[in-house]
Amino acid sequence: MKIVDLRVMRGPNFWSVKHPKLIVIKLDLEDLSQKDTRQTPQFTSRLKKLLPVLQSHAAGEGAEGGFFEALAEGTTFGHVVQHVALALQALAGMSTSYGRSYPAHEEGHMMVVFSYQEERAGEHAAYAAVRIINALVKGEKVRLTEDVKRLHEIREDEYFGPSTYSIVSEATSRGIPYIRLNRHSLIQLGYGVHQQRIQATMTNKTAFFAVEIAGDKKATKDILEEAGIPVPKGATIYSPDELKNTLDWLGFPVVIKPLDGNHGKGATINITNLKDAQRGFTEAQKFSRGVMVEQFIEGFDFRMLVINGKFVAAAMRTPAMVTGDGTATIKQLIDRANRDPRRGIGHEKELTRIKVDKHTRNILKGLNLTTQSVLPEGEVLYLKSTANISTGGTATDVTDLVHPYNILMAERIAGLIGLDICGIDVMTTDIAIPLNETRGAVLEVNAAPGFRMHISPTYGLPRNVAEPVVDMLFPRDNPVRIPIVAVSGTNGKTTTTRLIAHIVKHNGYQVGYTTTDGIYVQDKMLEKGDTTGSYSAEFVLKDPTVNFAVLECARGGLLRSGLGFEQCDIGIVTNVSSDHLGLNDIHTLDELARVKAVIPKSVRKDGYAILNADDDLVYGMAGEVNCHVALFSMDEENPRILKHIAKGGLAAVFENGYISIFKNSYKIRIDRVADIPLTFGGKARFNIENILAATLAAYVSHFEVEDIKTALRTFIPSPSKTPGRMNLFKFPQFDVLIDYAHNVGGLKAIGDYINALDVTKRVGIVAAVGDRRSEDFYAVGQVSGEIFDEVIIRLDQDLRGKSADEITGPMLQGIEDTAPDKKVQVIPVEMRAIAYALENATPGSIVAIFTDQIEECVKMVESFKVIQDRKVLVE
Repeated sequence: MKIVDLRVMRGPNFWSVKHPKLIVIKLDLEDLSQKDTRQTPQFTSRLKKLLPVLQSHAAGEGAEGGFFEALAEGTTFGHVVQHVALALQALAGMSTSYGRSYPAHEEGHMMVVFSYQEERAGEHAAYAAVRIINALVKGEKVRLTEDVKRLHEIREDEYFGPSTYSIVSEATSRGIPYIRLNRHSLIQLGYGVHQQRIQATMTNKTAFFAVEIAGDKKATKDILEEAGIPVPKGATIYSPDELKNTLDWLGFPVVIKPLDGNHGKGATINITNLKDAQRGFTEAQKFSRGVMVEQFIEGFDFRMLVINGKFVAAAMRTPAMVTGDGTATIKQLIDRANRDPRRGIGHEKELTRIKVDKHTRNILKGLNLTTQSVLPEGEVLYLKSTANISTGGTATDVTDLVHPYNILMAERIAGLIGLDICGIDVMTTDIAIPLNETRGAVLEVNAAPGFRMHISPTYGLPRNVAEPVVDMLFPRDNPVRIPIVAVSGTNGKTTTTRLIAHIVKHNGYQVGYTTTDGIYVQDKMLEKGDTTGSYSAEFVLKDPTVNFAVLECARGGLLRSGLGFEQCDIGIVTNVSSDHLGLNDIHTLDELARVKAVIPKSVRKDGYAILNADDDLVYGMAGEVNCHVALFSMDEENPRILKHIAKGGLAAVFENGYISIFKNSYKIRIDRVADIPLTFGGKARFNIENILAATLAAYVSHFEVEDIKTALRTFIPSPSKTPGRMNLFKFPQFDVLIDYAHNVGGLKAIGDYINALDVTKRVGIVAAVGDRRSEDFYAVGQVSGEIFDEVIIRLDQDLRGKSADEITGPMLQGIEDTAPDKKVQVIPVEMRAIAYALENATPGSIVAIFTDQIEECVKMVESFKVIQDRKVLVE
């Protein structure tokens, strides 16, 4: 079997709204399509032996061991891929459990869906699972080591560190959304104007000058010493000659560390002789030209944490160590320590595995030991010179033991240096006694201090040190989100999006919105193109000037990567009709409706799903949402509307020529339809539907009725305001209409408008999109034959894998079967087709041009209009 398609979901999606991070693969089962696990000798026993962790998988049985039961009874190999991919991630420290598999529409294919923690890890797990299962089926030897190692590497490279994770988790628990801005833990919390940013434990409130001071150990020491804070005596040197002179007056023992170092890099402690001091100096200069030589302070290593000026936690840190038993070698003692289930690779668990690196070997060499040496029983050997958790050290929480003097000292230090999040390294014999009484000292002040020792101490109480960080960034009751309106549907979503954005702007907001023609911030196009996917949504939500987002969400983006946000305040579905069927594994209208339903399903509990009560598939979504529902209809007597408002629901209807809001037993008239420019005097009925949806969105956003009315009247359709949406050009003797309509539903809507006009002839320039089905081409031909007196068939520049005859053939047949006497021409080149129609337009006629090349088409029509107007003036 092989993977023929792989997609990464990054938000709510067709396959799951609750599980936004999914890998979706289509498998070609090939020779395994007619087999299950029961029919493949030895497969199950090999898989059990290779991955005993699968015993914990419940599968459909709902209990541990369920997956193994399914194997024995016979299950599909797609189902096995799902579980093996999840198991591989778990072996690499990425616990994730959601998955499903089901037959695809194509014979011999399956869809497999499973969750991931890190995107690249999920992709690797998918391909590895297929490779491993193929090998097991063939009876080939399989080694998991390389795949698990690679997944570990991906996790360490891309997963949040424990500090970042703790802050993000605290934020999400409060409903604060986040966006990952790069692979290096630069995170945006909140949306738009309310956003704050963190990178590890630095925030956008962290002062640059404070970070610079903390990174300059001499400057830090001078500031603290002048403020009466106990610090070690010492000097900063730059050459080996200065080292000897400094040691002569300072004496031993000493600590040598780089002036600009951090996380213990290049530091050597408890140096007692010149030779080791020279070695320590050389090591320190690998990280900084300047080297600090200080007296070694006896005692224990403590880290005190101050956030937003307040002491929040303290931990005693112990370097990686082993204790001899008189029989085991040092290597065996280290291996025994690493078997502690709390130890993992990197930041995978609360403790890190101890590595025998160059630094450890130097310590052993200095003690005349090797990894094969046997320590006497009870003898403690420190394997690192610093107590960092990331090198295998341990931490003991001592928050409740810290003396008030030391708490005040820590808070003063954070203020003196100017850090909002400040880690203070203290050496003392007892943190419960004032530092000035124990002859202890402050060794360092750290910007971006690690939280791991506090949130997951080896011993003692875990402390939620992320909470005060989030409190600082988002004081209680301050906004963290901006309002989000999401718009989906087969037709009308772009016009609805633009209209809502206009209403919102009219009410004083700085709006960011996305459409099929570009991304706009405050009415300025910042990116051009079909921008209706997750990237475009995040583009708007990341903008620091935006305080209201209106996002068009199209089918393609939802199936390609899911939504770019997890929740919205208002979700609108305009309609569902046949379009794009047969693409991206969506073959039926019901499936298409499930794609669109992702939008209302993603509405916040106190938000609104705005649904078309005249559309059966859209109305059916009302029973699937967990939020308020508002309905709109072109018929005030629609039984669904009457039932909804009888229950106290909210609705917008077209009644007696007005756009009206029904609320309980009250009717609130917004405006007369004929006075709203977007309706073209009330003739563009499909735009009335769009206005109803937009009006409801404005009303539930608490905009005043008069402001809504004014905004509706000032939204003037034009090529610049609504490109490709009902762009009407008045020529001296005929009219030209340019529209993006590219499916049967869109064509019918425009046809209703054209049929309401008093014209002598209706000419349509139509095309069918190449990646649709033959029956779709035929249907476009049928509708064109019904609407137009003359049909000109053109072709898109990109035929999307089809030949010209494959597209035009069914279209011509559709026209022939509907209106056999209809005048039809095929002019493949679009601009030539337009030129022909304009040059041969008869008085009183209308030429309707359906195009996706809006800008080029508008330019051509405008140029032709200039020529025609000049002719009239001359005559």
